[in-house]
Amino acid sequence: MRNAIAIILLLGVVFTGFNACRNVDRNPRKTENFNNGWRFYLGDIPEAGSVAFDDNGWRELELPHDWAIEGDFSEDHPSGSGGGALPGGIGWYRKSFFLDQSYEGKKVFIDFDGVYMNSDVWINGIHLGHRPFGYISFRYDLTPHLKFDTENVISVRVDNSEQPNSRWYSGCGIYRNVWLTSVDPVYVDLWGVYVTTPEITEDNAVVNVKTTVKNEMPQEVNVKTETSIVDGSGKQVASASVSGTLAAGSSKEIEQDLSVREPVLWTLENPCLYEVVTRIFVDDKQTDEYVTPLGIRYFTFDAQKGFFLNGESTKIKGVCLHHDLGCLGAAVNTRAIERQLEILREMGVNGIRTAHNPPAPELLRLCDQMGFIVMNETFDMWRKQKTTYDYSRYFNEWHERDLTDHILRDRNHPSVFMWSIGNEVLEQWTHAEADTLDIQQANLLLNLKRDETALAGVDGEEMSVNALLTKKLADIVKGLDPTRPVTTGNNETNPANHLFRSGALDLIGFNYHGYDYKNVPENFPGKPFIAAETTSGLMTRGYYRMPSDSMYIWPVRWDIPFTDPSYACSSYDNCHVPWGCTHEQAWNDVKNSDFISGMYIWTGFDYLGEPTPFWFPARSSYFGIVDLAGFPKDVYYMYQSEWTDKEVLHVFPHWNWQLGEIVDVWAYYNKADEVELFLNGVSQGIKRKEGDKHHVFWRLAYETGTIKVISRKNGKEVLSKEIKTAGEPSQIRLTPDRRVIRGDGQDLSFITVEVLDKEGTICPNAENLIRFNLSGNGKVVGVDNGNPTSMERFKASERKAFYGKCMVVVKSEKREGVIHLAAESDGLIKDAIEIKVTK
Repeated sequence: MRNAIAIILLLGVVFTGFNACRNVDRNPRKTENFNNGWRFYLGDIPEAGSVAFDDNGWRELELPHDWAIEGDFSEDHPSGSGGGALPGGIGWYRKSFFLDQSYEGKKVFIDFDGVYMNSDVWINGIHLGHRPFGYISFRYDLTPHLKFDTENVISVRVDNSEQPNSRWYSGCGIYRNVWLTSVDPVYVDLWGVYVTTPEITEDNAVVNVKTTVKNEMPQEVNVKTETSIVDGSGKQVASASVSGTLAAGSSKEIEQDLSVREPVLWTLENPCLYEVVTRIFVDDKQTDEYVTPLGIRYFTFDAQKGFFLNGESTKIKGVCLHHDLGCLGAAVNTRAIERQLEILREMGVNGIRTAHNPPAPELLRLCDQMGFIVMNETFDMWRKQKTTYDYSRYFNEWHERDLTDHILRDRNHPSVFMWSIGNEVLEQWTHAEADTLDIQQANLLLNLKRDETALAGVDGEEMSVNALLTKKLADIVKGLDPTRPVTTGNNETNPANHLFRSGALDLIGFNYHGYDYKNVPENFPGKPFIAAETTSGLMTRGYYRMPSDSMYIWPVRWDIPFTDPSYACSSYDNCHVPWGCTHEQAWNDVKNSDFISGMYIWTGFDYLGEPTPFWFPARSSYFGIVDLAGFPKDVYYMYQSEWTDKEVLHVFPHWNWQLGEIVDVWAYYNKADEVELFLNGVSQGIKRKEGDKHHVFWRLAYETGTIKVISRKNGKEVLSKEIKTAGEPSQIRLTPDRRVIRGDGQDLSFITVEVLDKEGTICPNAENLIRFNLSGNGKVVGVDNGNPTSMERFKASERKAFYGKCMVVVKSEKREGVIHLAAESDGLIKDAIEIKVTK
C-alpha cells in the first residue's frame, strides 16, 4: 500500500477559470463566459464608476485584454526595458448587461481570473472591493445589488500607473477571463471541493472528497451531498451520499470516501483524467452540480534518489515560463498556451515552473491534460522590494489572503506537484537593517503574541523574523494542502539562509549555484533537493559569434551596465550570465546525480522585459530556448537529443559567409556513434562526442556550396542533414501550424513566414519587410520575428524578417468559413494560404 508519506494526491483541475462546472439542463449552476460586450477607456475618469456615466464614446472590445501590448516601445515608459518598454497607466472597463427573472432568487457572482493590477470593481455604482495583486483570481457577490429585466452596469478601474512594479513585462488590464456564475442559494462554495487519495494500489484507489456546502437561505435546510466519480468514457465508477442539516447562513465541510477499482493512473505519457461530480440536494430538489476533473497518481521526493512518480524514478526536465504570450502580450489565449506546451513537449520537457506568480487557470488545465510536472509559485517578493512599486507594498496586508486564494484555487490540479512560496526573496539574507521591525510590528506581521514560544527555532536558536515568516507562509500552505511539498527558489545556498533556518521547507530549491549541489546532502541532511532555476544561457536565434569555443560571460555583474554593438548573443551555447552557465553544463550537473530531483531551466521561451545583458533598445529576454515568436534556437535540439527517444541530428549554423571566413559547424546528435561532415562532397573528418560534451564541431574555411553531415551507428547511416548556401531573396513561403481552426472567436493559427531564394533555400540573413493582407472570417492579431531589439509594433499588418523568418498570428471569428492570407514584399514572389474555420 502506498500512502500519503509519498505525497499522494488525487487532483482536479479548473476547466474554465474559477470552477469546473458543466452546464446541463438539470444543473442549477450556470457558469457563463463574461468576456463580450465591454467598453474600454485608457485614462482615469473617477466618475466612471457611476451607473449614470455615459461610456458611448469608449472603445468596444472583448476580454481578455492587455492594453500595453498595443502600444509603442519607448525608453521613456516608466516600466523601463525591464518591463518591456511598453506603456502602463490607468484604464477603465465597463459592461452593461441584463438578467431576466430566471436569475431572481439565485446567488450571482462575478469571477475574475486575473486583473493587472490594483483593481477596483463597482456594480450599479456600488463599490465591491479592491485587489492589488495582479496575478490573483478573485470573486465578488453581485446578488444584493442586481436589477432584473433592466440594465446592470459593471465598472472596473485598473491602475498600473506606478512603475516599475515588476522585473518583467506584466501587461495591463483585465488580461484573464471573466465569468458570471449563478447558482441556487445552497451550493458548493468557491473552490469548495478538495480531493485527495490516502491510499492507492493497483487494485483500488481510496478517494477522499471534502466539499464545503454553503447555505444562504434564511432557514435551516436538509441537505444531501451526492458525489460520484466518472471515467473518461462517461462511466460512473464510484459514488457516495451523505445527508444532514445545514443552519441558515452557515457552511459545512462534508467528507466522503469513495473507492475506484483498478484505477488508471495519471502519468506523463498518459495523463488520464477522471471527474468528481458533486451534486447538492435540498429536500430532494437539486440545487447545485460541481464537476472537478481529476487524475490519480502518487509521488515521492527522496533525499537520496530524487523524484518518483507512481513508483518510477523520474527526472524532472523542466523550464520556467513567464506569463506573456509574445506578440499577444499578457492577454490569455488557450491555444497560444497550448502551442507553447506542444513546442516544449517536442523538446522533451516534462515540467513547468510558473515564474514567479500564480498562473492562468488555462495553463494548469493544459498541463493536467498533457502531462507536465508543475512547480506552482505565488510570490516574487515578500516584504523587501525589488522594484520601486512592487507587491512588497501590499505584502503585509494581503499575503495571507492571496496565498490562501492561490492554494485553494489550484490544489486540485494533478499537474501541480509542489508549491513555491517565494523566488529569490531578499529575506534570505541578514541585512544591516537587521530586519528593523520592532517586536510589535513583527508580531502583527506574523500573528504572534509577545510571549509566543514560536520564537524558539531550529536547534534551540532564536529564529529571525524572516525565518518565522517563512514558517508562517509554509504553514498556510500545509494547512490547506498537506499533500505536496513546499519549496522556494533560493539564490543564497548557505544553510544560514533564513528560509532554510525556518525548518519549514520540505524541498530544498537552489537557483543556479550548480557548484554547490554536491554539498546539499551534507548541508541539508534528509532533505530532498531540486534545481529550481538553472542555466540563464543567452542566445539570439540565428546569430553566431566565433570562435565557438570562446566563452562570453555577459554582463560582468548584474548591476553593472553592459553593452555590445551587436545587441545579440551567440547561439553556440557560449554566452551566459555570470551567475549561470552553459546549457550543457547545467544539464550535466543534474543528469548524473540521483539525489537531484530535476531542473527548471531559465527559460523555456523568451519573454517580454528583462532584456539581460543589454538595456534599451533591447526590450525582451535572450534567455529562452525558444524565441519570442516560437522559433526554436539551436540548443533546443541538444535537449531533444538528450531528453527524447527521437532520432536527432541538428547541424548549424547556416552556410552564408564571406569567402575564406573561418566558420565553426556544430552538430547535436543521438542514437549514433559518430558523425561525418562533407563540404562540397569532400570529407572534413569524423567526430565523436567526448567526455560530458553533447555536441561536436568542425572548424572550416568557408566556400560556397553545401555542407552535409551524416550520423552513423555501427557504421550504418542513421540520419543525414544538408545546409546549402542561399542565393538572393526571391520568394515568400507561408506555413501555418494548423490549417483548420475553430470558429469560436478565440482559436489561432500561427503562420511561419520564410524568405527563400529561387531554389527554395531559406535566406538566413534576410530582413525583408513582409506585408500581410487578410480577408474572410478572421483577423491578424499579432506579428513578431523573435528580434529582442525590434521597435516594430506587435499589433500591425507587416513585419520585417529576422534572420530569414517572421510570424503572423490570425484569429478566427465566430462563424464558419475561410481565412485568406497573403504575404508580399517588394521584389519577392508572394505567397498565399487558406485557413478553414469550422464550428
